[in-house]
Amino acid sequence: MELQSYIAQNGTVLEIEKGRQVFAQGELCEYVYLVKTGLLKAFYLTDDGKETIKSFIQPGSIIGSLNAAHCKVPSTFSLQALAHCKLVQIPFNELLELSKESLSISQEFINILLSLSLKKERREFELLTLSASQRFNNLCNADPDLVKKLTQNDIARYLGITPVALSRIKHQ
Repeated sequence: MELQSYIAQNGTVLEIEKGRQVFAQGELCEYVYLVKTGLLKAFYLTDDGKETIKSFIQPGSIIGSLNAAHCKVPSTFSLQALAHCKLVQIPFNELLELSKESLSISQEFINILLSLSLKKERREFELLTLSASQRFNNLCNADPDLVKKLTQNDIARYLGITPVALSRIKHQ
C-alpha cells in the first residue's frame, strides 16, 4: 500500500502505553494514526460519565476523528490504548493534499473511507436491529482472537449492555 508506506516514511512514530489516550473527546486533533502494533478503543463519553465503545482498532488500521481533522472542530470521541501501541501520526491535511497529487493514493484514500462507511453501516444495523445476544455472537464469529483480548466490561460497552447482561448471555 502506497499510502501506508508514505505514512510510515513521513509520519511521527508514537509509543502509547496501555491506558493512555491518544486524543480525547472534545479536543481538536488534526492527525490520523496508522496502527503498527497494539490495540485501541474508540469511545464516547456522556456528560454523566457513561462510556460507549464505537470500535476496536487493530494493527494495519488507520484511525482519526475525521470531524476534528477535516472540519476543525472538537473530536466527538476519544481514542485509548488497550495495550502498548506503536502508532505513526501524520496530519490529515497532508494526506488530503497528497491524494490530490497521486491517483493511486487517492484511490487508497477512497477505499479506506468506503471501508469505514461500510463498517459504520454494519455497526448501525446491528445496534438498531439485532438483540444483544446476536450482536455478541456476531462479534465472536467475526473476530474470536479480538474477543479473547478484551475485558468483559469493554465487550459490554461495545454491545451497549451491562457486564451483568453480558454474563447472562455467555451462560445461555
